Amino acid sequence: MAAVLLLLAAVHVAVFIQVWWFFVHTRRGQQLDTLGLAGNSIGRDRVDGITDTVLNAMSVASLAIATAVIVFIALIRRRIMLALMAALLVLGANLTTQLVKYLTVRPDLGIDPERAGAGNSLPSGHTAVAASVAVALVLVVPARVRGLAAVLGAAYAAVAGVATLSAGWHRPSDAVASLLMVGAWAAFAGFVLVLTQPASAEMEPGAGHRLAVTLLALAGVLLLAAAAVALTVNEPVSAIPPEELSRRRLSVAYGGGAAAIAGTAALVMALVLAPVHRVVLRRTG
Repeated sequence: MAAVLLLLAAVHVAVFIQVWWFFVHTRRGQQLDTLGLAGNSIGRDRVDGITDTVLNAMSVASLAIATAVIVFIALIRRRIMLALMAALLVLGANLTTQLVKYLTVRPDLGIDPERAGAGNSLPSGHTAVAASVAVALVLVVPARVRGLAAVLGAAYAAVAGVATLSAGWHRPSDAVASLLMVGAWAAFAGFVLVLTQPASAEMEPGAGHRLAVTLLALAGVLLLAAAAVALTVNEPVSAIPPEELSRRRLSVAYGGGAAAIAGTAALVMALVLAPVHRVVLRRTG
């Protein structure tokens, strides 16, 4: 299991690098990303209240409180290493997100001159906060509620990621990259937990959560397929400035971006939940 988790972490990192390279460093990637962001102008007034509520709830203080609650849950269950790894997951994912954002450069390829001065925006810090807290909570809660926590956590991370797109704060790839970063840290935390398991630990009965894993995986695949269709449909017109495109084209681009974010959130959570019953074991004796 340790080797599987290490491989899973490497896969997340590899996909993250691919997303970063294509959507930040290639002309076609920047065009498609900008098109998805431009589509947020459609119906923005109707969701401003929701997006503001979701995004304003995320801050350094709220992250610290959430991390403290997660660690407390693990500690009252007498799981010291689990508490440490949950904290490592949250802090590592968020610190790495900020480091990558501020230490990398987004080349100005003339695609989005209005935002060129803002610099690099990948990955999304708000999405990393929501996703890391959701995944860490899944690790520390009792097995009997873990499946429900995973579904709700994936939904919360997806809403946060789409909210950054709807508010115009981030492009679709920014949120997708953050989710992949959290997935990599979750797999690494699981790797350490497996290596430090006591010999007497055992799996809890019925802790596989097959239904929740299946629902999350299916939702993730379907949403990512929809995002791929949207990219394919708009790829021929990606070089056209967004203001010259029809409302339908912009709606497809925005919908595809939102589907990519939600699909990644669901699939990353499925990959966390599927092996967790072999990672977080029941202590005996």
